[in-house]
Amino acid sequence: MKNLRPLIGALSATAIALSGATAAHAQDKPYATKPITLVVPFAAGGAADQLARVLSQSIGTKLGQPIVVDPKSGAGGTIGAAVVARAEADGHTLLLVTAGHAGTGELYKSLPYHPVNGFAPVIGLAVSPVVIATNAKSKYKTLQDLVADAKARPGVLNCAGGGGGATVTNLAFEQFKSELKLNIASVPYRGSAPATTALLSGEIDCNSDAVASFLPQIKAGNFRALAVTTAKRSTFLPDVPTVAETVLPKFDAAAWYGILAPKGTPQPVVDQLNRAFGEALNDPAVKERLAGLGAESTGLSAADFGKFMAAETERWSALIRKLGLKAE
Repeated sequence: MKNLRPLIGALSATAIALSGATAAHAQDKPYATKPITLVVPFAAGGAADQLARVLSQSIGTKLGQPIVVDPKSGAGGTIGAAVVARAEADGHTLLLVTAGHAGTGELYKSLPYHPVNGFAPVIGLAVSPVVIATNAKSKYKTLQDLVADAKARPGVLNCAGGGGGATVTNLAFEQFKSELKLNIASVPYRGSAPATTALLSGEIDCNSDAVASFLPQIKAGNFRALAVTTAKRSTFLPDVPTVAETVLPKFDAAAWYGILAPKGTPQPVVDQLNRAFGEALNDPAVKERLAGLGAESTGLSAADFGKFMAAETERWSALIRKLGLKAE
């Protein structure tokens, strides 16, 4: 047996070397070999969909494959997320996630995936202020006007929170109502676009959504921005006060966007995607278009975005439990 030990050792060393070479070869394999699907879990035309389309052309050029933006709305974004969670973990199916994703695990108890552990974080893309707005023809000139009327006529007003459900724009508005003890009916929609249409038509009294969804209507004079929910005023709407300035000190909430891949996506693929998206975010033309959508790029690393998403999940899940919110 002693005579066999050197041979066994040599064979083991050879096997390890071959294994390392195979792994290195696997990492060196070309990544983007077919069109990449970027799933947006909300209706076409909303802030997330617009952001996806701003990035898709630049990312496609960098990866050498077209990016197909695929809106799959419904159930607070969980329908689209489920599609990506069960997709092949090869980097060819991605999810553009919004801040509301952080609350889905608490709102939807039977999800076929875990909102954090069920995905591979790729990059934190951008942040966007949340705006509380009314139709420009509304009698509400300030946020104080809206709050005063809601208190005087409990249960009469009806408002949307973006697309409703698990969106942070809705959760932020629910927290706003809770802290001020306002009885305002929540009207759910399948995304930002239909909620915006409802505010335009006068179907609802107000809406709370990412500034990207409102900017065109605000600039056109169709919407009146009453306040932003971030701690500081938005650079996009410098004349619009914050909720903290007007009716609720220390209030702070913002929308954010990022990219997730299916759990198990190889790290070299995640790294390549992070670089491609990061380079796109630094493109002056993309920055200009992002500014037009009311979003500021962040470009978080995959690891930092994973930590950030975990912290946001804890925050919004706690709020959902406290308020007893249910999925629409």
